[in-house]
Amino acid sequence: MPLVPTGELVAAEPVCAFNVITLEHAEAIVAGAEAAGRAVVLQVSENAVRFHRRLAPIAAAARAVAATATVDVALHLDHVVSAELWRQAPEHGFGSVMIDASRLPYRENVAATRAAAEFAHDRGLWVEAELGTVGGKEGEPPVDPHAPGARTDPAEAAAYVAQTGVDALAVAVGSAHAMTVRDAVLDHDLIGRLRAAVTVPLVLHGSSGVPDAELRRAVSGGIVKVNIGTALNTALTGSVRRTLADQPELVDPRRWLAPAREAMAETVAHFCRVVSADGPAGADSGLASTGAAP
Repeated sequence: MPLVPTGELVAAEPVCAFNVITLEHAEAIVAGAEAAGRAVVLQVSENAVRFHRRLAPIAAAARAVAATATVDVALHLDHVVSAELWRQAPEHGFGSVMIDASRLPYRENVAATRAAAEFAHDRGLWVEAELGTVGGKEGEPPVDPHAPGARTDPAEAAAYVAQTGVDALAVAVGSAHAMTVRDAVLDHDLIGRLRAAVTVPLVLHGSSGVPDAELRRAVSGGIVKVNIGTALNTALTGSVRRTLADQPELVDPRRWLAPAREAMAETVAHFCRVVSADGPAGADSGLASTGAAP
């Protein structure tokens, strides 16, 4: 199927966005979304681009996998700090980009994000930005999501959206990047106040560490794009370790990548069902009950 603009998916229903690092990630994400019967966003971060040394190969792989999907798929360039990188988004088929100027002081953040949004909008891209401190990013010290000043302020968020012209806002409400244990407690009162104050869709980063019930409540309260990355890496790495422990003689990577890809697909399907408007209610599934990110 042709790629669908991210903005269209987000406008239709709550949607999961999963990080793509390898071809197997992209294949697993689409397979999991198809199993759940849900649209999905494939997102490539600046860190992933740095790993591959350039954008073109991983972008082409994600586009090719999306073209075979039987569900709607969008392509998103995530957590982009480099202007050189976000300027490449249109030529590589991305329908959206997340401009990450959150490390900058507020006024510099506004100026940088506004300039990027103008460039992206002129080329038909949907733009996401971040305000507040969602800790756990690569290269940064851990940040307590409950520390004073870490949360997104609703009044500042409303002003930020108006000043930058972004189409969606990632907010700090109690989650953190790179969590491998699902014990984050979200500030649902704050989500409600942000939803009332901000005119654009709200995005939750660091969702791998958020239990199912908290995710469902966040979506009910106004979160419409749920970003997930570490949970896939946890599933992949755990599967590889188990396979190689059971069969240490293996040298063909296909023998351990295949079950790892399936483990990621199962994780994707689980999150898609949790986040969907008619997803499962009640107690968290066994994926969450162990404490580890699924």
